[in-house]
Amino acid sequence: MAVLLASLAPVFIILFYIYFRDKYEKEPLKLLVKALLLGIVIVIPVIFVERLLLNLMPPAGKVAEAAYQAFVVAGFTEELFKFLALYLLVWKSPSFNEQFDGIVYAVFVSLGFAGVENVMYVMDGGMQTALSRSLTAVPAHAIFGVTMGYYLGIAHMYEELKSKYLVKALLVPIVLHGIYDFILMVEIGWLLLMFIPYVIVLYSMAIKKMKRLSDSSIFKP
Repeated sequence: MAVLLASLAPVFIILFYIYFRDKYEKEPLKLLVKALLLGIVIVIPVIFVERLLLNLMPPAGKVAEAAYQAFVVAGFTEELFKFLALYLLVWKSPSFNEQFDGIVYAVFVSLGFAGVENVMYVMDGGMQTALSRSLTAVPAHAIFGVTMGYYLGIAHMYEELKSKYLVKALLVPIVLHGIYDFILMVEIGWLLLMFIPYVIVLYSMAIKKMKRLSDSSIFKP
């Protein structure tokens, strides 16, 4: 039970933080719960698609295989399903009426997914895994969500930027996610040394994006 709680604690801490960063109009709890549940539900198709893509992986060297797994199997698949769940849930919702709302909903979807993933890893790896992932993997999923929601919120607000920023809402999280996983998967010493600095950069990027949208109800890029 302690390990289970440890695996879910960072998820709920971040969710509460994001919820209370929404200064102007809190999102309806019912819709937030739906976003969280959708994040949980997409774990199932993600598992099947990732297994399919792994089976289709062409024979290649260590670096190419790590890149394929990081950017295509993990980054592309997971962020695509998060994006589809987020878009279908909130794009036409009247509750999606501020730019920062995109961040709130995207993080809830992302952490629904991350919560299930974290439980799976922690139940296998124990308390040490729970502690390490609470500072890295779970916040990383939240940061990918912040990034997705940031661009989605701007796309929703400005018709002239819609196409460009919808693409960014999907593509940028895929790239950030892929880099994160590639550093870990390729197992090259000098790259592993870059992991913690990269996580710090991710934290900084997310904080800046949240500040831009939360300090004002209207932000023009």
